[in-house]
Amino acid sequence: LNDDQNSDSDSSRLSESTASSSDSEYSRQSFNSDSSSKPSSPASASPPKIITFDELMAAARNLTDLTLAHEIAVNANFCIKHEDFPQNSFAGTVKQIVHKAFWDHLESELNEDPPEYEHAIKLFEEIKEILLSFLTPGANRIQNQICEVLDTDLIRQQAEHNAVDIHGLANYIINTMGKLCAPVRDNDIKQLKATDNIVELLRQIFRVLDLMKVDMANYTIQNLRPYLQRNLVDYERTKFQEILEETPSALDLTTEWIKESIEDELSSVSDESSSSPGADSSSKPIISPTLVLNNSYLKLLQWDYRKTIPETLITDEVRLQELREKLNQLKIIACVCLITNNMVGAAIVDVPDFADQLKRISVPLLEGMNKKTFDLKEALNAIGVQICSKVNRSLTERGLPTLNEEMQSNLMGQIAHIVEENNPVSSLIDKRIQFFMRSLLALPSFQKCMPTMPGGLSVIQTEMEFVGSQYASIVNFNKQVYGPFYANILRKLLFPEAPMGKAETETPIN
Repeated sequence: LNDDQNSDSDSSRLSESTASSSDSEYSRQSFNSDSSSKPSSPASASPPKIITFDELMAAARNLTDLTLAHEIAVNANFCIKHEDFPQNSFAGTVKQIVHKAFWDHLESELNEDPPEYEHAIKLFEEIKEILLSFLTPGANRIQNQICEVLDTDLIRQQAEHNAVDIHGLANYIINTMGKLCAPVRDNDIKQLKATDNIVELLRQIFRVLDLMKVDMANYTIQNLRPYLQRNLVDYERTKFQEILEETPSALDLTTEWIKESIEDELSSVSDESSSSPGADSSSKPIISPTLVLNNSYLKLLQWDYRKTIPETLITDEVRLQELREKLNQLKIIACVCLITNNMVGAAIVDVPDFADQLKRISVPLLEGMNKKTFDLKEALNAIGVQICSKVNRSLTERGLPTLNEEMQSNLMGQIAHIVEENNPVSSLIDKRIQFFMRSLLALPSFQKCMPTMPGGLSVIQTEMEFVGSQYASIVNFNKQVYGPFYANILRKLLFPEAPMGKAETETPIN
């Protein structure tokens, strides 16, 4: 059998890719089969459409597929992890008790005279199905061998005559697993071969098979990623269109998100007109759709993520939230450095890289500031104490007088006040960060250079450029995918008198 299976071992390691393909094909067929029954979008005078449960579930499946495909394509580190319930948890305790009862019952059956094999046969049947699921369609030889050796009807006949070679079957299973598993599981296979107790061996076989399933899924993801990256724009747009057909309200939050930016822009234009003498207040203001959309994206950097994010940004919600939290941390660091330089700049002007030293003090104390339990005011107090100590040490080393108590108290107080609402230093840094991000979005998507860093942000320039490039990448891709939907929303809100057509899915707006 070993000689016959060698030719199939390489192809069988690739079985996960075809298994995934068949799954996606099945999913695609299930959507297509329902397409004829999908109702068309209601006319403007029609009553609200009632969404059926099946349509809602179809939309949910589409959203799941869209989110998963997007994550695989844009996150190079995305993988499936094998997780189990914590042992000390209630669910973990229940699982442990149930499993122990099952394996103890199996052991008692096999120890009977004569042995009772019915439960063991069912386990062999399940193992056979798992092993077959790992194979590619072309691995006919090893498929036939698995079916022949693990033929449950034959094993049941042998059991009736007490002639089952249960250890031989287990050894065949282990050898087959060794041919199909990823190299990372070779040590697990060796441990299986060293296990003598048949019940424990079967138990460990299932454990390793579970790990192999995860390995196969991750190998599939790795192979799918280049294809998804090449076709992700069309795939996501098509999937979202299917969601929209199933759930016509799927753009409501996105519409409100854009509408808020239009209202902000109208308010800004109105303020400018009122402050400009001789301006014609009767003329209708002209608003740039691109500017409106960019301002909408900027709102995401200050978004309260306890609220539901616009539907078209769901696939990037976690990444956007992480960027917002990183920008909040960078803002605090820039504020600390600006306050310190303004108050004791003359004393540290000759100290090389002093701003970087301030950053190294602040960063560890601001780790985890996005958590609910994090006390920002306490962290700022600790930063103030360390900065005063650092400044005094630097002055002492150069034979200069240290900061007096009043100066130290003033410096620590101003740092602690950063957390207060409408703090002037915090507001200034926030405006400059927003200006940098707005300048970044105004650049053509193909242009790789960064805009000029505003004053006061030089200490965090490297981090700002890194965060900015990630942010611009998310925004530019989002525009490519959802541009036609945004164009229809903007046309409806900015030019309500113009006739509305179907979404222009051919050319996205930039």
